[in-house]
Amino acid sequence: MAPAEQDMLAVREQLFHERVRECIICALLFASLYILCHFIITHFKKHTDFTAVHDDEDAAVNRIALGLCTFTLAVALGAVLLLPFSIISNEVLLSFPHNYYIQWLNGSLVHGLWNLVFLFSNLSLVFLMPFAYFFTESEGFVGSKKVGGPVGVPPLVPPVPGTPLTLLPQGIMARVYETSVVLLLLTLLVLGMVWVASAIVSNDAASRQSLYDLWEYYLPYLYSCISLFGVLLLLLCTPFGLSTMFTVTGKLLVKPRLLEDLDEQLSCTRLEEAAVSRRI
Repeated sequence: MAPAEQDMLAVREQLFHERVRECIICALLFASLYILCHFIITHFKKHTDFTAVHDDEDAAVNRIALGLCTFTLAVALGAVLLLPFSIISNEVLLSFPHNYYIQWLNGSLVHGLWNLVFLFSNLSLVFLMPFAYFFTESEGFVGSKKVGGPVGVPPLVPPVPGTPLTLLPQGIMARVYETSVVLLLLTLLVLGMVWVASAIVSNDAASRQSLYDLWEYYLPYLYSCISLFGVLLLLLCTPFGLSTMFTVTGKLLVKPRLLEDLDEQLSCTRLEEAAVSRRI
């Protein structure tokens, strides 16, 4: 084998190992965030929300909703921590440029994390959160519910084999079908409203062509608008939250009495006692 081919294979092997290393690091970081967010949600949620459910179907639906909410919270926490992670990794690389054990903190890893966070943020915002909400509120289409009653209770009238009722989807899949249909209708409604608004504002070929650039233009714009709304809401609610926190803390804590004059309090108490005795 020629030296040039060996060098090319060495470069390809190095790129392959770097790609595998980045995938492993991203998977470990996301798994850590997912476990942390799972503990956070299970700590703050009510005990009867996901556990004390008498129906296995409702319990499974609640567990799926819990998993989707945990995934969304993990993505949000990753988006919050990504900028400090980028700054700290850059400072570490500048401080130790020749250290072999921290060379994995490179620009390719940070760029890949940014791309993954952007992808999963749009996925959670557009699909996962609406799906979790509609999935918990769904009951299945008419005729697609379970034939039997609660768990352990036999049905009053068993289904007859061969009837159309036994061919319909039952249980969780019925809810999945209903949720998918509702999301599809909601998406068509929103896209139709955007199309009508675009036609009213500027009815030309360029504006209609821009509607096809959904992934390249509208989703980043929507993500930026929601981020801006969150920052404005944070700036608005932070002063009120701090004032409420200090007010509640001041009511709960006992004020110190280090600067009070005890002799003056004793004299006031004796005068009040003398006044009460004279009235008696």
